[in-house]
Amino acid sequence: MKSIRELTKAEAQIMQVLWKLEKAFVKDIIDNLPNPKPAYNTVSTIIRILETKGFVGHKAYGKTYEYYPLIAKEKYTRFYLNTLLKGYFGGSFQNLVSFFAKDNNLSAKEVEELLKEINKKK
Repeated sequence: MKSIRELTKAEAQIMQVLWKLEKAFVKDIIDNLPNPKPAYNTVSTIIRILETKGFVGHKAYGKTYEYYPLIAKEKYTRFYLNTLLKGYFGGSFQNLVSFFAKDNNLSAKEVEELLKEINKKK
């Protein structure tokens, strides 16, 4: 399997739908995207790119393909957050929490709850 790479905004949007549906035809994906709906060929092209990147697999039914995720949402989320942490916060979770606390005017109680939740996960 290829190493995980960051998704473009359009690719991430398609993956969000596939993770939600678990398997889908291009038409199903389009139906679950917000308006204005992209063209069928656009979605089909993005899915082929996702296949090349190792994110999506397919099952053929004649000339029709049903697509499914090959990478779990949790695995990509972990990769993306680690990339974000390293790229913008010097790899420091404390810097990340501090940024969100300041930017979102979190109260001391909210920060405390967040830290409790994190400690439960460890």
